Amino acid sequence: MQFNQKMMDEFELLAKFPVSSKMQGIKIHSDANDSVISAAQRLFEKGIIDSPDGGYLTDLGLDLIEHITVLHSALSS
Repeated sequence: MQFNQKMMDEFELLAKFPVSSKMQGIKIHSDANDSVISAAQRLFEKGIIDSPDGGYLTDLGLDLIEHITVLHSALSS
């Protein structure tokens, strides 16, 4: 299994979402890096976030962020 750059951009963007509350989201501004804007659009199209410019995590997004948190923790130690 190999991760491509698009997947890595999506992982990095997901990792920026707050995990302490479902009521917190993020906003991707129009002057953000193109890779971030594209990652947000792909995550929206996949049903992981509720807006193409960030917004909030969907139920799927909340599940994924838990896995990303575990993966990050395991690889950081």
